[in-house]
Order: sequence, then C-alpha cells, then structure tokens
Amino acid sequence: MARREEHPFAPRVSAPDLPSELTAGRGWDRDGEYFQQQFTGLDETTDASHSEISECRLTGASLDALTLTGASLVDVDIDQLRATTVSARGARLRRVRFTGGRIGTLDLGTADIDEVELRGIRIDYLTLGGARIEDLLIADCVIGSLDLPQATAKRVRFVDTRADEVDARGLRAEDVDLRGLEMLSLTDAAALRGTTLSATQVERLAPALAAALGIQVRD
Repeated sequence: MARREEHPFAPRVSAPDLPSELTAGRGWDRDGEYFQQQFTGLDETTDASHSEISECRLTGASLDALTLTGASLVDVDIDQLRATTVSARGARLRRVRFTGGRIGTLDLGTADIDEVELRGIRIDYLTLGGARIEDLLIADCVIGSLDLPQATAKRVRFVDTRADEVDARGLRAEDVDLRGLEMLSLTDAAALRGTTLSATQVERLAPALAAALGIQVRD
C-alpha cells in the first residue's frame, strides 16, 4: 500500500533555469526587456517597473532604491544584493532566488510568488501583505519585521530563520511550515490556522494562542 505523504508539503523550489553563457547587461529601466543577461551593478536609484526580466543574473549590486512594481521576473538569480529599499509590489516572480546581502525594506506586497527562495539575507522589514504565494523557501535569514496580512500562502517553509516581529493578520495558509522560524513576537495567533509549529513554539506562544481563543490563564 502506498504511503501517504504527510503534511506540511515541502515547497517545490528549483534553481533558476539559466543558460551556461550570459551576455553582459548595462542596467534595468522602466518597461525594459532583458533576456539571458548578466548584470554586475545597477544605478543608485533604479526604476525597472513593469519590466520583463528573464533568465538573468544580478550579482553584487549596491544601491539605494530598486523599484520592480508590476515587473515580471522569471528564472532570475540575484546574489549579494545590498539595497535600502526593494519594492516589487504587484510583481510576478517565478523561479527567482535571492542569496546573501542586506536589504532594508523588501516589499513584495500583492505580488505573485511562485518557486522563490530567500537564503542568507538580512532584511530589516519584509512585507508579503496581500501576496499570492505558492512554493516559497526562506532559509538562514535574519528578519526584523515580517508582515503577512491578507496573504494567501501555500507550501511555504522557513529554515534556520529569525524574525523579531511577525504580523499574521488575515493570513490564509496551507502547508506553511513555521518550525524553522524563531518568532520573538506575534500579532494575531488565530491567523496561524493551516501552519505547522513545533512543540517548543507552541509552548512559547501559549499566552498568545490562549488570548486568540478567548481563554483566560490564571494561577
């Protein structure tokens, strides 16, 4: 008899599909189209809103603001990005990998996220508010504030990651594995329906969970 796979299902994340050789690119612009190019830096303030970036690599960029509002990123590898602000609201990200670096604010609100990996990044503020997420892996990251209000998340896993503050209000979750996320504070424990926690996490969050269920705890 076939063994049933146990929940939570792991995210189906694969590396960006890149060719063995990429041509050198010079930068990203609004409404631009970029295919099979490698970029080693961007302008201090880069507006690539509504651009199409496919099968590209960005390495070692350091800038103040990167705007990707409404952009489409497919098979993109971003390594050691250092930015004050990255805004990708309403963007489409498919098979995108961020590795290393430091980002002040990473705004993925209302984005469509599919097969995305964040690994080894320090992020002061990460917002996924209203995002539609399928297959997201966040590993070895340090996050100041993690906002998930009204996000729809399916097959998400955290590994060896810490967040000082987590706001889960209105989160709709399915197969979201939080066992690898150290949360120092949590807003709206009731929104964790559909997630998986470790026994240790449940013990730490017991007061918040009790409050969410209207349970008074007294000695």
